[in-house]
Amino acid sequence: MTVTDAPYDAATEFDRQVARLVELGYPKLAGMTEDDFRTLVHPLRAVAVTGAAGLPAPTEARVPFLLVITRDLVPVEDRLALTTLAGKRKQGFLDRHYAEGDLARFDPIKELEVPEGPAYLLFDVDRGEETLNLAPSAAMEVITGQDRLPITIDEGLAFVTLHPEALAKNKCFSLVGSRCGDKRVPALWISQGAPKLGWCWYGNPHTWLGSASARPERIGLS
Repeated sequence: MTVTDAPYDAATEFDRQVARLVELGYPKLAGMTEDDFRTLVHPLRAVAVTGAAGLPAPTEARVPFLLVITRDLVPVEDRLALTTLAGKRKQGFLDRHYAEGDLARFDPIKELEVPEGPAYLLFDVDRGEETLNLAPSAAMEVITGQDRLPITIDEGLAFVTLHPEALAKNKCFSLVGSRCGDKRVPALWISQGAPKLGWCWYGNPHTWLGSASARPERIGLS
């Protein structure tokens, strides 16, 4: 669980996140050894410590930082299949309404300035409970009004992978940071006892669906 009685230590948390990804088999999916994978992301450890300084302690809804692995290293479908709900075993899956090749069309919106490369850090990530029952279009106004930005598919998968409790009944979230030029917005919700990557319309609200956000800066390896 994210919430513990122990003092929060960003370096320890970074190591936990890396260990979790290794345990799940990310290195093999990336065609790397475990040591090479650890070496690849290690430069971000010090960045995590600096960036997380002064941020609130983690809760189920909000965490200081995430180590985000991108589709440049591991495909979305492979990472989705490694997600589960807290305390559950059923694998995450893709909604049938995504047509073949659709996922590749959803890119980060230009405002995010997502770093190029296989991995980066995202800070102060919140699942967006205050935007429940707001259409993503309205949630964007709330998010940007707080000097924050929405998160992407890659970032949403990192959130649920590293903090499964973040995805909970009636507390699911849209990923407004990934768009493909139409009115669809990707979202993670619960279906059949597992995480499901689906999509909703930009102008439609849902009582169980907020819009996740994070601090604007994203810090990569270069």
